[in-house]
Amino acid sequence: MKGKWQKRTAIPSLDQIESERKRYHWKKAYIKALRGTISVLTYMAAVAALIATLVLPVLQIEGTSMEPTLVNGDIVLLTKTTTFGRGDICGFSWNNKILVKRVIANQGEWVDIAEDGTVFVNEQELEEPYLAEKALGDTDIELPYQVPDGRVFVMGDHRATS
Repeated sequence: MKGKWQKRTAIPSLDQIESERKRYHWKKAYIKALRGTISVLTYMAAVAALIATLVLPVLQIEGTSMEPTLVNGDIVLLTKTTTFGRGDICGFSWNNKILVKRVIANQGEWVDIAEDGTVFVNEQELEEPYLAEKALGDTDIELPYQVPDGRVFVMGDHRATS
């Protein structure tokens, strides 16, 4: 006895069942591969971000304080170290900014700057072939100045603005 709500359903063929089974397994494999790819890309992005911030920070120069050596818009890659030689360019955090300057003197050395902008370290004139022009600029330290232990003395290459 057939009621008005009863539907006739066709029984799928063996080929249709096999085709649907293959489609289901392919879809499952595709989703698994997609999840794996996304996981690997997320992991690599996290590792790259850690390396970029902890080991090799990448900075874009803003301003003119290091001209002519570094100009506004230049991209620099910093390496982390605790030893600096005179003339090295270094980056450091100061007042919630990352600054890029040149090492002039190391701990214990005496720095003096003449009115014409000539820099002396331990009473010897500092050779500065990287400067376009010398200038005294503004300073809030009393010269001559002895660099404290554990510190370095830095200045920008564009002395009139740094």
